[in-house]
Amino acid sequence: MKIPLSIPLLTLPLVLAGAAGCNKAQPQAPAQGFQAMPVQTMTVADAPVPRTDEYVATIKSRRSATINPQVDGNLTKILVRSGDHVTSGQLLMEIDPAKQEATVASQAATVQQMLAVYQYNQLQVGRQRKLFAAGVISKDALDQAEQSYSSGKANYEAAVATLQTQQQQLGYYRITAPFDGIVGDIPVHVGDYVSSTTMLTTVDENKDLEAYIYIPTERAGEVRAGLGVEILDNSENPIENTAIDFVSPQVDDQLQGILVKAPVHSAQLRTQQLVKARVVWGVSPRPIVPVLAVTRLGGQAFVFVAQSTGNGKFVARQQPVQLGDTVGNSYAVLSGLTNGEKVIISGTQMLMDKMPVIPLPSGPPGAGAPATGS
Repeated sequence: MKIPLSIPLLTLPLVLAGAAGCNKAQPQAPAQGFQAMPVQTMTVADAPVPRTDEYVATIKSRRSATINPQVDGNLTKILVRSGDHVTSGQLLMEIDPAKQEATVASQAATVQQMLAVYQYNQLQVGRQRKLFAAGVISKDALDQAEQSYSSGKANYEAAVATLQTQQQQLGYYRITAPFDGIVGDIPVHVGDYVSSTTMLTTVDENKDLEAYIYIPTERAGEVRAGLGVEILDNSENPIENTAIDFVSPQVDDQLQGILVKAPVHSAQLRTQQLVKARVVWGVSPRPIVPVLAVTRLGGQAFVFVAQSTGNGKFVARQQPVQLGDTVGNSYAVLSGLTNGEKVIISGTQMLMDKMPVIPLPSGPPGAGAPATGS
């Protein structure tokens, strides 16, 4: 800036100060200069929101069998694989029956021997009875014949019973399915020596399934039959809605939880599958906001609220909220919003705090945008 020579030197500092002030930028109000952006809003109102807790549940069949052999021996055949569908009575495995077959053959020979003695004694006692009636033999001779006949008959019948037992025992060397179901893990191999304590496999009927859920003891006063249960997969996708139909009267001493059961029927589920179970304790009114209205910054959730500044004008105010569970395509709001506030539900990615906005009127039904709160 050029200073006229006619200005006294004493006034020079004042002139320089004024020149410096002309070059200093003036402060502006926040968001000043932004053009008001049209936005859609939704008036916050209470909606019924379920109170839930999520647990890990195990799917089990009401009809499940662990297959153990009833005899000892070496496995000679395994005729199924894990996951196979089997029918009742289907042969699963065989244990070497050679020793038992020899026992059965030996007992069968004993039966034949006893039968021959029994039949001989039967003929003899018939003759002795005739001779005694004719007065040819004494009573003692008849009694002896009767005793031999009775003894032979008893020995024969005992041998037959033993043979039947040994034949039934031979059947135990063939392991069959107790009912229709699915074969589980098979931890044994052909050639293994097995006994009555060896687990060969399991068979589970993949219907009439139940979800086994352990509820912490702190919830003991709230657990009851009839409570709703949502079965979810690992991605939180719903599989089935059901309800508790059994509550254990005892606390599991290891898990310190109360076992409850809920029936499930979905074809997606399998025995021993782990799923998420969301127990619904009740329903209470809470404000809800659409999922698309929520933004996050540094782990904190925010929504933009259309706030009136007077004279029919509005600004977008960024407001932190604490969110609960999702309800359809909305979040339940635990804190940070009150009923009647207008939450902005469109264009949130382009908004800034205190930016001027124009709330739009509601669109026609089915237009795709939620109705505005005006």
